[in-house]
Amino acid sequence: MLNFFNEDVSKPDLDFERIEHWLNLAITKNNFIFGALNFIFCSDEYLLKINNEYLNHDYYTDVITFNYNEANIVSGDIFISTERVKENALEFNISEKEELCRVIIHGVLHLVGFDDKVKEDKEKMTREENEYLKDFFDVNKL
Repeated sequence: MLNFFNEDVSKPDLDFERIEHWLNLAITKNNFIFGALNFIFCSDEYLLKINNEYLNHDYYTDVITFNYNEANIVSGDIFISTERVKENALEFNISEKEELCRVIIHGVLHLVGFDDKVKEDKEKMTREENEYLKDFFDVNKL
């Protein structure tokens, strides 16, 4: 089950059915089963509060993933700052939709075992993100 919520921002204009299919492919490719995923779109300030309260971090971020996996069933809450996504898109000179999809798959990759704390892991995760983004934006693939 996949749910999309918005807290203090508007819900992004995305093809949520296509996103669900795409995420299901990513999850099964990594030998997991799709469980329950909640995406919560919010502002910088809302996500900063989550970051402070639950992770004791005092900085802005684009995504926070809470992992509720049981065995190989992927479940979690993924909070996304749409404000940070917009800023990232401008900084990297890409569309907001592409950056939002990158952050979405980034959160899911954390749930299937990818990490980005050290340089080598971050590079591997970025390569995976790029592959999944290619699939998503290739209309003939999904």
